[in-house]
Amino acid sequence: MDRTKCLFSFLLLLEATCIFGERVLKQSVSRIHLGQKPHSLSSKHGSDSHGTWTTWFNIDHPGGNGDYERIDAIRFYYRDRVCPMPIRIEARTTDWTPADSTGQVVHLDAREGFWCLNKEQSAGQTCLNYAVRFLCPPGSLSQNSKMLWSSWSKWSECTAPCDQSGIQTRTRTCLAESLWDPRCKEVSEEGRRCTGTPCSVCNLTCSMGHVNAECDACMCEEHLLHGKVSLPDGAPAAGASIYLQAKKTKLLTISNKEGEFQIPGVCPDGRTVLHIKKAKYAAALATVSEGSENSSSVHVHLKRADRPYMVQHPEDKARREGQAASFCCHAVGEPAPDRYLWFHNDTLLDPALYKYKGKLLLKNLRLGQAGQYSCKTSNDAGSVKSKAAILTLVAKDEAPCNPKPESYLIRLPHDCYQNSTGSFYYDVGRCLTDTCAGSLDNGLRCKDAIAYCCGVSRTETREITCGRYTLPIKVAVECGCQKCVETKVVVRGRAVASDTGEPLRFGHIYLGNNRVSMTGYKGTFSIQVPPATERLVLTFVDRLQKFVNTTKVLPFNKNGGAVFHEIKMLRKKPPITLESTESSVIPLGDMEGDDPIAELEIPPNTFYRQNGEPYTGKVKASVTFLDPRNVSSAAAAQSDLNFVGDEGDMIPLRTYGMFSMDFTDETATESLNAGKVKVHLDSAQVRMPEHLKGMKLWSLNPQTGLWEEEGDFHLDQSRRSKREERTFLVGNMEIRERRLFNLDVPESRRCYIKVRAFRSERYLSSEQVMGVVISVINLEPTAGYSSNPRAWGRFDSAVTGFNGACVPAFCDDQNPDAYSAYVMAALGGEELEAVPSSPRLNPAAIGVPQPYLNKLKYRRTDHTDRHVKKTAFRISVAKPTPNAAEESNGPIYPYDKHRECEGAPSTAAHFRFYRVEGDRYDYNTVPFNEDDPMNWTEDYLAWWPKPMEFRACYIKVKINGPLEVNVRSRNTGGTHPRTVGQLYGIRDVRSIRDLDQPNLSTACLEFKCSGMLYDQGRVDRTLVKIIPQGNCFRESVNSMLHEYLVNHLPVAVNNDSSQYTMLAPLDPLGHNYGIYTVTDQDPRTAKEIALGRCFDGTSDGSSRFMKSNVGVALTFSCQERDAQQESVFQSLRNVPGRYGVSPLRERIGVRIPSDGRTGRIRGKGIPIVRIPQRAQ
Repeated sequence: MDRTKCLFSFLLLLEATCIFGERVLKQSVSRIHLGQKPHSLSSKHGSDSHGTWTTWFNIDHPGGNGDYERIDAIRFYYRDRVCPMPIRIEARTTDWTPADSTGQVVHLDAREGFWCLNKEQSAGQTCLNYAVRFLCPPGSLSQNSKMLWSSWSKWSECTAPCDQSGIQTRTRTCLAESLWDPRCKEVSEEGRRCTGTPCSVCNLTCSMGHVNAECDACMCEEHLLHGKVSLPDGAPAAGASIYLQAKKTKLLTISNKEGEFQIPGVCPDGRTVLHIKKAKYAAALATVSEGSENSSSVHVHLKRADRPYMVQHPEDKARREGQAASFCCHAVGEPAPDRYLWFHNDTLLDPALYKYKGKLLLKNLRLGQAGQYSCKTSNDAGSVKSKAAILTLVAKDEAPCNPKPESYLIRLPHDCYQNSTGSFYYDVGRCLTDTCAGSLDNGLRCKDAIAYCCGVSRTETREITCGRYTLPIKVAVECGCQKCVETKVVVRGRAVASDTGEPLRFGHIYLGNNRVSMTGYKGTFSIQVPPATERLVLTFVDRLQKFVNTTKVLPFNKNGGAVFHEIKMLRKKPPITLESTESSVIPLGDMEGDDPIAELEIPPNTFYRQNGEPYTGKVKASVTFLDPRNVSSAAAAQSDLNFVGDEGDMIPLRTYGMFSMDFTDETATESLNAGKVKVHLDSAQVRMPEHLKGMKLWSLNPQTGLWEEEGDFHLDQSRRSKREERTFLVGNMEIRERRLFNLDVPESRRCYIKVRAFRSERYLSSEQVMGVVISVINLEPTAGYSSNPRAWGRFDSAVTGFNGACVPAFCDDQNPDAYSAYVMAALGGEELEAVPSSPRLNPAAIGVPQPYLNKLKYRRTDHTDRHVKKTAFRISVAKPTPNAAEESNGPIYPYDKHRECEGAPSTAAHFRFYRVEGDRYDYNTVPFNEDDPMNWTEDYLAWWPKPMEFRACYIKVKINGPLEVNVRSRNTGGTHPRTVGQLYGIRDVRSIRDLDQPNLSTACLEFKCSGMLYDQGRVDRTLVKIIPQGNCFRESVNSMLHEYLVNHLPVAVNNDSSQYTMLAPLDPLGHNYGIYTVTDQDPRTAKEIALGRCFDGTSDGSSRFMKSNVGVALTFSCQERDAQQESVFQSLRNVPGRYGVSPLRERIGVRIPSDGRTGRIRGKGIPIVRIPQRAQ
């Protein structure tokens, strides 16, 4: 780092300087200009025999006519820092040269001050920059200044070598409550001239042997040290450098190919320390043990050098002006990092001023200190930066939250059309759950003991008129700062083979080195994300070794709830047999009609056992290659294709193929390592010439999910004579503890794509869906940027929040067609639909205005083939032109505009997906967005009484009759005195016709479970009414359900045969009762599982198809009415245009998952699904 870039100023002002090249905010101090020799100082600091010296003052610069340090001006700025009647005055330059040693004409007067005139100096010279101080009579100088400052530290060691001049410094700290206190503007660091120790003096003593000529080590000529250096797996560490640890480190020798070395002359005194270094391994120290023999030995085991990895990031904080806050970060690595730097808005905070390490403490906060805080740390292997935490500051008398709720529309029931607004929507308001400044305890913790968020502080109950009935609704009317709702963050999904969909049965799941879960029989898993996790790295391990161990970085919803991920795992290639004493070549890539991307060359005698011993015999080798030319394999990519650069920033990679290697002995019982393996890369497979220079070999660190560099590629001269028409690059690597490698190149041309997901084709901001996984496949262009890409280069995912998602992608500002991408969306394993692009583009529906939309070349996957799924779209990722107004508002954002992308309003351009809803409807008296558990409100009428535990209940209703009918559950308080007779909510669902019995349909209907309300004080048995909409009467009730209800008093009255009323059971009854109950940490997951069991008619199974005659609770007979007797629901069905229901929308019960029959887009290799007719 170029230290000459750090300019040191001596103004008594707040200024910017730098430390090791970083911008730094600090208080001005007196320092020496780099490269200048110090001059002697004319007087001592501190007390004098005739009085007391003031601090040094410098209020003027030598510009203009000269440098003026007049006492009246100094008194104006520093008032009582100068006594009324000074005895003497002393002047020096700001690099500590006494005024009388400069050769300049200057004027000093204890009563007037100091002045230097430029016109009085030699030709071509101007006055230097001077500082002055005054000697005051004893007792005349104010002592307030001393009370604000700590004592001076001891003088530092002299910087000079022996017998030469140097500088000593000492420091002190301002003790005022605020470092910006005007009284803290005095000098905090001083220096003085010093001379190094005499060169002839050597203070080193030796317990044996004698001191060497440099006086930094002891020598024992008759002693010989034998040493060996081993790698972590026991293999010899050839080429390790062995140094003598002294004041000046000395290279003694280098280990041979066996890892051995000999050093004569070192003393076995127990104090001699050797420093061993080898590239890619952490430096090791070894002490020569004490002994009296003429020879001794030492064995050093190296550890792989691991870059620092941030395991604790600073957390967002909100404070009032004048309060305090602390931020913490912690990183692990080998060697362990021990020095941390903190940044405020990318400006380095002075370590000497803030006295921080891994914890930054800020007291007496001012509004100007709001912003981003992040840390950086390093070790010998590299650096890493933390994510930036946001410090929000409000004035002492300012409201911590915006008290006015923002608009939030909920959809009303289908029979509740509002003539006043001409819609089915009602504005209930909502409060954004931002961090806010709440009450603090006295402790300054890394994580606040109690987290405070903005939320609903006051609601108002209103009545909504719906034809023949009214609905109560609680509307947010005021927001306030309150304790955050505690939620659980969950990732769940299933792990399956990428080729056949075969599940990973009972596989192990690791978080770091800890096994945290297992997959089930169907490959399903569910994991609670540990608190404060920023990057969730999971490794899926197949105990049967059919699949390659797969490391994934899974995005999740930090606000709580579950996010579903489908983990695609590569099937291991069958092993081939190699002879360890012969050279072997294994091709990488087997695309039909195309050459391999690369080849592995394994030299003879390169295999060895885990203890480091050479292995001879037959070797079983399984090499599995992920070929990016097969676009359907993109989802099986390992990790998230990122690495950490030299400055600690995370940088994306563009892959040219990943390969996993397993070598075992002939019996497949012992894993083998290999050294000096070569990778020959066919340069013809790299279609972007600029990538050839940056191509590297990388290995995956399964602990961090980050790729780490293994080596470079260079031109393979040995192959030029064999195949003149092709050029190869060769890279070398060793196969030890890591078995997954990558042919990658760093790519700096990056952007973000803004995507939102909605509940319907209305695309209302209030109907956005959170927890949707948005995935982007970055495609590689062919030469000339053809519209038909030949391979994928990267796979990225992000999860939608309340404001959508920003997914990274490669982009180019010179050629709009240089990079293209496929974008997909999935929720709970169900694929969402993209906005259509044919028969014509509709910019208003797609969410992107013209002409930018044409430049992006938006095409849904069914653009030319209606039989292809509608669940993805493709665009050219054209980086926005800086000065084009129509391209400055999304949906593509430059990589440095991530915050703008995340915070973009709903009116800004974005791409859209929507969920094809079934005929289901939910209404809650207390509005609650199930995608965002943090918006839960404490209320007795809340449908879900506990935000960390969600219990879903369903009842199965069979309908005998020719029509499908809507069935409603009306849920009110039953036995609790605070809620009796009051509405919790309603649920509507349309019955699903049996495919084999035309006069039979069935519905699985949600109702509110009985149980404790939010205060956990008393149970309420919900009064549930099941009401089929139409000319229906109740035929039968499940006998076991009836018996249970009769035996658990009170019993609801059922005088109306057109409906059924019950006090919901407290117990989690099963399929034998026709009741299905599931409890989960995520409401959507609980409902999905319960619904699947209801469809299946079992208590532990699941089905996407309704089984009409199994596990039924109620049976109704519904006959078709005359036209004059149509119900409200039937009339709505017959007049869909008025109510916004598309007549072309095909109704479904539960969507078919994305693992249906698979085909391909002709010529492109894109995975598609043709939906079976039965699923419609």
